[in-house]
Amino acid sequence: MADTSEQPVFRSGFVALVGRPSVGKSTLLNACLGEKVAITSPVAQTTRRRLRGVVNTPTSQLVIVDTPGLHKPKDALGKELNRVALGELADVDAVAFLIDATKPVGRGDEWVAKHVAASDATYKLLVITKADLASKEQIDAQLAAARELMQFDDELVISATELFNVDSFIALVSEHLPEGPKWFPDDMDIDANPEDLVAEFVREKVLMHMRQEIPHSVGVLCDDITWSKGDHASVVATILVERDSQKGMVIGKGGRMIKRIGTEARRDIERLLGADSVYLDLSVRVQPQWRRDANEIRRLGYQAED
Repeated sequence: MADTSEQPVFRSGFVALVGRPSVGKSTLLNACLGEKVAITSPVAQTTRRRLRGVVNTPTSQLVIVDTPGLHKPKDALGKELNRVALGELADVDAVAFLIDATKPVGRGDEWVAKHVAASDATYKLLVITKADLASKEQIDAQLAAARELMQFDDELVISATELFNVDSFIALVSEHLPEGPKWFPDDMDIDANPEDLVAEFVREKVLMHMRQEIPHSVGVLCDDITWSKGDHASVVATILVERDSQKGMVIGKGGRMIKRIGTEARRDIERLLGADSVYLDLSVRVQPQWRRDANEIRRLGYQAED
């Protein structure tokens, strides 16, 4: 006898994480994937590349798009990062507008809200982040202030670091995706090439150790990844800075700083590549005003897709 039981609808689609810098977009992406794929730091403009993570459930495939924080640009790089973020709003099924529970809603959020409201996405979710760092009164105030910005389809309060409501985020967005096929194979959890991810992990360590000195002036390019027997990889990467004094700070006295950066980055790169060991060759190059040079921005992979 034929099985006439109704099969569950399979839903698939894309959700863009948008918001001001440092609201927790990359932390949420990592929490949804259950592993670190996007770099994080307290420094604004940490995210410079669009990064897509794939979350599979029995009834859905959710493609989460992490975008650079929207901000008032001061140079060509800043303008390009805004283009990357705003470009994603034009081609997603859902938008999650992230607002930090610990920082007052301001003009920057108003500007982001205008773009979210104008998006063709059929589902728009307000996400209040960093709930573990805020009081109930703060969270209630943020919710009230966010409701004044635009009309949302749903609201959710989360703490990605504590995994509070992360599963709820996945379920809620998946429920509102259109019916459709899987866009990516089951064994693919991130849509990015290894070279870009290696460059980002190196840059993260620079940001962590040189937070005040050169955060926005540093770029990283992965020049080469080669493999040898026994799953050993050799990685060559170049750290770009804008001034000779910055190069000296990145290298450090007796090479101590760049050695520290390399040691910490190598652990993430070994996990990323699944290598038994990684030899990481780091160099530092001065490229004056590279953030104003469209060719350098493109070479580093920070440009928006046409």
